[in-house]
Amino acid sequence: MPTLFRRGEFHAFAGDGAPYLYLVPSAAVFRLDDASVAVLDAIGDRDIAPADLARSLSDRFPLPDVKSAIEELVRIRAVKAFEAPVNPPIAPAPVVAAPMVTPPKKRVPLTTLVVNVTSKCNLSCTYCYEYGEDKITEASTKPRFMDEATAKQSVDFLFAESGDQQSVNLTFFGGETLLNYKVLKVALAYARERGAELGKRVEASLTTNGTLLRPEIIDWLAENDVGVTVSMDGNKEQQDQFRVFKNGMGSYDTIAPNVKDLLSRKMRRPVGARVTLTKQNLDVVSIYRHLADEMGFYEVGFAPVTTSWQRDYAIQDEGFFAMLEQFQFLAAEYLEFALAGKRHRFSNVRDTLEEIHKGLSKSHPCGAGMGLMGVATDGDVALCHRFAGSDTHKLGTVSGGVDRALQDDYLTRHHIESKTDCSKCWARPLCAGGCYHEAHTRYGDTQHANLHYCEWIRSWTNTCLEVYGAIAEKRPEFLQQFD
Repeated sequence: MPTLFRRGEFHAFAGDGAPYLYLVPSAAVFRLDDASVAVLDAIGDRDIAPADLARSLSDRFPLPDVKSAIEELVRIRAVKAFEAPVNPPIAPAPVVAAPMVTPPKKRVPLTTLVVNVTSKCNLSCTYCYEYGEDKITEASTKPRFMDEATAKQSVDFLFAESGDQQSVNLTFFGGETLLNYKVLKVALAYARERGAELGKRVEASLTTNGTLLRPEIIDWLAENDVGVTVSMDGNKEQQDQFRVFKNGMGSYDTIAPNVKDLLSRKMRRPVGARVTLTKQNLDVVSIYRHLADEMGFYEVGFAPVTTSWQRDYAIQDEGFFAMLEQFQFLAAEYLEFALAGKRHRFSNVRDTLEEIHKGLSKSHPCGAGMGLMGVATDGDVALCHRFAGSDTHKLGTVSGGVDRALQDDYLTRHHIESKTDCSKCWARPLCAGGCYHEAHTRYGDTQHANLHYCEWIRSWTNTCLEVYGAIAEKRPEFLQQFD
């Protein structure tokens, strides 16, 4: 039977004018030469015989160059070679069965444990996914504060589940994490002691709203090499729209001086800001300018609010386009900085560049339920910190371990191959359907693809690919930081 050529699955983009392919599903980035571009153009959307393909390019390229280009494109699967049947019989279209998905043959070790040391918070943020209008936790049945014994059991659980990993990440979360400062200190001291005994390095971090960053706590954070992320939404007007105390008073005037004290310290690990974007607060560039340039955060990351689409603060279609334009503006600025050898603080583009550089092709959108899990105040283990306290999304306990049947079932049902909406999307290696908690909140089902994000994700991924390609063309050494 004769051989035919057909285009493989890829996304074409330009890096500083040079032609590139993002190969799906391998997630590799490949730069094209002129002959390869011509081959792909000649194939187009049809099936073509090798002789016809070579003939169509004979007036532009020597035959050896065309042959070499085809061989390389077939090798990287940008072109598929297949045998065409002779006089194929006419038959009804086959019924395509759903792909069989099985759990990973090798269990992924736990590398990050997010410990919710308290469900209590001294702020009353309107959009809070944990205890606001869209809460899914059974907070009333859980203790408001984790005790020392449960915190130590959580540390032991992390070590037990980490396998041969030499480094583990212990992340403290809330509520407002620092409300349980006493247990924080006990848990980290215990983790470092046990880590030394086991020959494992413990990296510690926490997220805080910044209201309780008094000198004593800042000293402890610095002395214990704790990474800090501050949840902050911008300047006074932006911050005080939703991040308020229970009496309705804005939090900016309390937080700003505390953050400046923290940033004035010589922390061994950089301090970042995490911004929640809402329909009412989408001026990404001005938020970035305030937090990066005026406040002095080492990096600033943005995330759209996780909420039901009916909420007044939910971002709608036009909001996503506005957000994309400003993300793209900062991405272009990031590129300028990179080419000049300077550091830009927009972490969204940096994080995506790192994933592109490492060739990540995800079976699941994040490590939830695999390399990352969350622990509720009572010691129940959940998919991640966003589900901590939800009995429906429980995977085990820190004292009894992980229920492997529950974990395997979860990983099987949430595999990218189980999401038919994602099967033809070129951006699926990086997206894999999106955040489970977002899907649960928007669609009532963690297995549902986040379809309201699709165009946004594809556009943003393409922007980051173009930035990556431009850096690869003009300053490739910049990308070594991601190795």
